[in-house]
Amino acid sequence: MNRWTGSWMSGPRAAMEPGGGDSAHRYRGERFGLPETGVGSIPSTARRAVAMLIDCVLAGLITGLFTMPDLPRNWSLLTWFLIGVVAVSFFGFTPGMYAMGVRVARIDGSAMVGVPRALLRTFLVGLIIPVVIWDYDYRGLHDRLVGTVVVRMR
Repeated sequence: MNRWTGSWMSGPRAAMEPGGGDSAHRYRGERFGLPETGVGSIPSTARRAVAMLIDCVLAGLITGLFTMPDLPRNWSLLTWFLIGVVAVSFFGFTPGMYAMGVRVARIDGSAMVGVPRALLRTFLVGLIIPVVIWDYDYRGLHDRLVGTVVVRMR
């Protein structure tokens, strides 16, 4: 979205202030104390999308091993869900996220995302709509709801 139009998630001030209400923030992630670039900064949408694509392909391949010679059909969704919940709960990243150098971190600074947050986050990612509606910091509705942010690992 263009900076001058702002985002509806920026709140009612977005209609009054030039810059969409985010003029107090010079870069994405600043309000969370994240660096502008490098490790710990907010990754691009493209990096996150490729990570998701890698996870989907991996889930399809793993499920295909169990359903051969038939196609995996919807069973790959279950595999994707399990990979997402287990990996994000305990490691903070899925295989696709690791490949793209991003991870999920809690806003409150805790080391692990935890199972309840990862369950809800992965379920909402599966619905897709919460993921494609994000704020200035590229935090989707799913991340805002569970109190997480996606950051760069390298």
